[in-house]
Amino acid sequence: MYAPTDNMVWVPPGLVEIGSPEQHLASLADTQHYSRTWFDDEAPQHTVTIDGFWMDRYPVTNAEFAEFTTATGWVTAAERNGDGLVYGPDYWRPIPGISWRHPHPDIDAVADRPDHPVVHVDHNDATGYAQWAGKRLPTEAEWEYAAHGPSWQAWPWGSEWSRLLANTAEYWANAPMRELADWKRWYTGHWTDHGPAPATTAVGMFPASISPVGCHDMAGNVTEWTSSPYRFYGSANYADGFGAAARLGYIVARGGSWKMMRLQTRTSERICGIPEYEAYDLGFRCAATAPAPNQTPATDNPSNDHQEQPNDDHA
Repeated sequence: MYAPTDNMVWVPPGLVEIGSPEQHLASLADTQHYSRTWFDDEAPQHTVTIDGFWMDRYPVTNAEFAEFTTATGWVTAAERNGDGLVYGPDYWRPIPGISWRHPHPDIDAVADRPDHPVVHVDHNDATGYAQWAGKRLPTEAEWEYAAHGPSWQAWPWGSEWSRLLANTAEYWANAPMRELADWKRWYTGHWTDHGPAPATTAVGMFPASISPVGCHDMAGNVTEWTSSPYRFYGSANYADGFGAAARLGYIVARGGSWKMMRLQTRTSERICGIPEYEAYDLGFRCAATAPAPNQTPATDNPSNDHQEQPNDDHA
């Protein structure tokens, strides 16, 4: 049986609100350029009974993934294919020679960024690591629970946005983004300066945004694979794209990434892709099924001390 370490937190069993409340969904169209239908798969909000489990405090890092590949000889899908998926100056493109080891021709991920989250891993790569580590990938509901706690809030720190609390496009732009044009202006400059290099940050760099259960980087940095196939929450008439994702066996990923705007990094935002998908902003963290600790350790969440969070741009 897996023996949890200090790098994992205990998430107690509970009744958990999953999905977004209606009033939040109704307000989204007023805050950015996407229509309400873009977020319909977050409804209806519903209560789920979740057993206690252990969750990694941080996404899996390059150094940790290197230990796995050294021990097992694992070769990722991107390495076998000879290219990695990157959003270029205008759209997604595979770039030869790009992989988790070298997300840019001039970057050695293990030597140069050992404490950054690993990227360019598909679902099989993530599952392989988890099994080697004696863990598993979290379910979608477990991931959301670890991100916002038993009661819903839009981001791990609360329901008011601040670009200072997470590694997102708005953090790098040093300005709020509400329109696609805002994002394009920033990304054009990013691509010119950095090319395919992911703008990841060392895990745990934003301690003021720790989740209620004690997990870091649950908003931004890298989007994270879960173990759950994409399914509807209810019987609503969702847009055709949602139905196709469910029919084609897509897998849910959560959390949003360094290249995304605020709404894509919310705790209830649902992202999904085919299991073979890998990209320069996609990683994972692990969960584990193991007995609860004898005494639940105190979380280092600043919110427990009623610490005021910086907020320079209300959602």
